[in-house]
Parts: sequence; C-alpha cells; structure tokens
Amino acid sequence: MAKEILSVASLEALPGKEEELLSTLRELYTLVHAKGYARDTLHRDSSRPDRFLHLRFWVSPQMRAEALADPEVHRYWLRLPDLCTVIVLYESLEKVFET
Repeated sequence: MAKEILSVASLEALPGKEEELLSTLRELYTLVHAKGYARDTLHRDSSRPDRFLHLRFWVSPQMRAEALADPEVHRYWLRLPDLCTVIVLYESLEKVFET
C-alpha cells in the first residue's frame, strides 16, 4: 500500500476576500477528493478569523504527481494568490509517532 503524504499550509485571507477564498477552497477540495487525489481539512484560527490552517492528506506520491499535472486542479491553484497569502507551506511531512 502506498504511503499517505501530509501537506500543511497556513493561509491568510486578503482583506475582503475571505468568503471567496472559502468558496474556492471548498470547490478545490471537492474536486481533489472526487478525483481520488487526497482528502483535505481546513481550520480557522479562532483569534484571527482571517487565518486558516489547511491540511491535505495525499493518497500516495503517484496521486500527488497526477494532481500536480491536472489542469483542472491548476485552475484553482492559480486563483489563490488573488485571495490569500500563504504564510507557511510544508509539502511533505512525515509522521514521527501517533498517540
């Protein structure tokens, strides 16, 4: 079985773009899930409602490679700079342990 890959990004919505960002991410997550590439979760910072933590669990390295080459996915990624700033991005995190 292929090893799942975790990617994490901290996002900050641009002023006045929060709802559009959420809508775009919802559409992107739906597409990525429907194509079997990954599953996603989005968390909001309760002290900074314009900040979000995005977690993506890629099904496998092969599925991530497919998504990176998918023009439908790229259309969403190209819209993100107009909606948010990526504060931190970790492309491939490895689990150390779980309790």
